[in-house]
Amino acid sequence: MNKWLILPSKISVHPLYLLIACIGIMTANFWSVLFVSIIIFCHELGHAIAATSFNWRINKITLLPFGGVVDLDEHGNRPTYEEFIVTISGPIQHLTLYIIANFLFQMNLMPENLYTLFINYNLSILCFNLLPIWPLDGGKLIYQLFSLIFPFVRAHIYSLYSSFVFLLLSSLLTIIIQPMNITIWVCLLFLIVSLWGEWKNRHFVVIRFLMERFYGNEQYIQKIKSISLNKETKLFQVFSNFQKGYKYNVVFSLDKKNQQMLDENELLHAYFTEKKATYSLEELIS
Repeated sequence: MNKWLILPSKISVHPLYLLIACIGIMTANFWSVLFVSIIIFCHELGHAIAATSFNWRINKITLLPFGGVVDLDEHGNRPTYEEFIVTISGPIQHLTLYIIANFLFQMNLMPENLYTLFINYNLSILCFNLLPIWPLDGGKLIYQLFSLIFPFVRAHIYSLYSSFVFLLLSSLLTIIIQPMNITIWVCLLFLIVSLWGEWKNRHFVVIRFLMERFYGNEQYIQKIKSISLNKETKLFQVFSNFQKGYKYNVVFSLDKKNQQMLDENELLHAYFTEKKATYSLEELIS
């Protein structure tokens, strides 16, 4: 089936979203509910369309009370430029929505009060999503920057560290400026829970990154890199040197005259198939 035709079937609405929407409508906030829904939907659709154009695997698109999530079956081995385009395709939709709203307003098809309300929501949601906190788009952009410099493991960890710092600063700023704003605190609570979940699962994130490479998703790897390690280095420690976009050969010396090399496929096979995660490089060839 055409990948574009099945995209609508991936969309789902969280029950809590429906509950809050109903409460909003019953409390005479129909336009607020409608505008926020349109903005969130278009934002996530931007991500989904970009991901689909690159043949990324989309599991589900979920609309949540305070945002949306595009659940992707991708684990860090796609080119950085693809990740960047998929990430910014959400925020770009806010510009599109602004242009449409401004056109409707200029044509007298949208009252000034509704236009102002829509623009405020559009800008607020955009600014929130660009905060450099995982899993927001701003946090993902920080990770992508780190991934250009550091190995995958460190890039992921550093992006979480920086997210914790910015989340703390955001919380302190909220205490000073808007201590009674329940909406902001709910959003911050969502970020705390999401970030803590990502931190707890950081080891599984690395495993999925390696499994994707092990099972042959290497068509995006353009370069081969050799790294020299100590023969006592454990196999699980070797992978902390792997950076996205590279295929690795690991070189180590048994003595001054005997140099050995293991390629990435051999190392991944030893890790996943032979269960030798705690073996040293020397033990792997003995």
